[in-house]
Amino acid sequence: MKIFLETYGCQMNVSDSGKIVYLFAGQGYQPTTDSKTADLIVINTCSVREKPELKIFSALGRYIPLKRKRPELVIAVGGCVAQQWGDKLIKRCPGLDIVFGTHQLDILPDLVSQVRQSRKAVALTDFQERPGGMEVMPAPAAEAVNAMVTIMQGCDNFCSYCIVPYVRGREYSRPHAAILEEIRRLAQLGIKEVMLLGQNVNSYGRKEKGEINFAELLAKVHEISGIERIRFTTSHPQDMSEALIFAFAELPKLSPYLHLPLQAGSDAVLARMGRGYTAADYLEKVRRLRRAVPEIALTTDIIVGFPGESEADFQETLAMLEKVRYDQIYSFKYSIRPGTRAAGFADIIADEEKRERLARCQALQDKISQEILAAQVGRRAKVLVTGASKRGAGEWSGRTPENRIVNFRASEDTRSGDLLPVKIVAALKHSLKGEVVG
Repeated sequence: MKIFLETYGCQMNVSDSGKIVYLFAGQGYQPTTDSKTADLIVINTCSVREKPELKIFSALGRYIPLKRKRPELVIAVGGCVAQQWGDKLIKRCPGLDIVFGTHQLDILPDLVSQVRQSRKAVALTDFQERPGGMEVMPAPAAEAVNAMVTIMQGCDNFCSYCIVPYVRGREYSRPHAAILEEIRRLAQLGIKEVMLLGQNVNSYGRKEKGEINFAELLAKVHEISGIERIRFTTSHPQDMSEALIFAFAELPKLSPYLHLPLQAGSDAVLARMGRGYTAADYLEKVRRLRRAVPEIALTTDIIVGFPGESEADFQETLAMLEKVRYDQIYSFKYSIRPGTRAAGFADIIADEEKRERLARCQALQDKISQEILAAQVGRRAKVLVTGASKRGAGEWSGRTPENRIVNFRASEDTRSGDLLPVKIVAALKHSLKGEVVG
């Protein structure tokens, strides 16, 4: 039996897809990259933005016709689009067998067995008190250096543009004992770096009686032997506590790298987005972070063309890029997400204007990113080797503590997972070139 898996969206979806492959490996399924030979096709979807959502219908248009030649083929759609559409997706796409929500990942093998026996389509998208799948713990791939660990799911912030609370549910924090046990197991299997995942990790443990907070969780992960680096995503600025800022200064294994979504630089736009902070509030958090860890690298999310955003508002966003000087930004044109408050907002920005603003935003960030990379030349960094470089030519690739990619030549006995002292000798467009020293 073969499973073909197609994944859209964020790191949470990538992590969920790894769990799906693991669950079906226990049922005797082998992964395949050829959908035409698959016995099971699973599409793991994202609806945070419009483009990934549109891809699902294109994908189903390719895969459903395969059932004409192979009626036993089972096609399932999961993730955020599945949660949002429910059984309406089956009605729109005859031939689709399973729609499973973001809380049903763990029972997908049972649903596939049910469909094979009954030959009837099924949709299951009810939210549960505890999201299914959070305790599914796949083994890392051979020679893997890093692994993603889900610590919480859902969000309680309800930003006006965001669909996440409606498709991932309210915040639920996984028990810290289970998280630590998973990370200990990963360390025993050779994992050197863990990425802690959640829609808003900063609020970890806030709702669960007697649970520790996120800064305390980081301290406990830091104690695990074998783990050399800790990263996490994603954070909400209004929940960036002093304890968490202090953790960056006090925990050597905690990478001096943070993804801190800004979304917009205008207070008026931030208020319409329902973000709960002002540009000044955000800058103060940045100042405190850089006071604690001067070398910390920051990345962010930017939405351009939010309803009512004026040119002056947009200029304030550009000004924030200059003030903060991010290593990298993930920037997008605003797209309406049905069911959110912003879907009913007036003063819609023309798509042509959004495209033009996005281009200006990205051009400015490209300049800043190049300047930051150029400033690394001559510095030394301890690089975590992640594998052979995509550049080939016998080079290796790794990441600095600040999560910057470095390509370099090394000795023949170099292995993934090694920590090597590297001197940066050149800055490329999106990465650095280094030489092993010492």
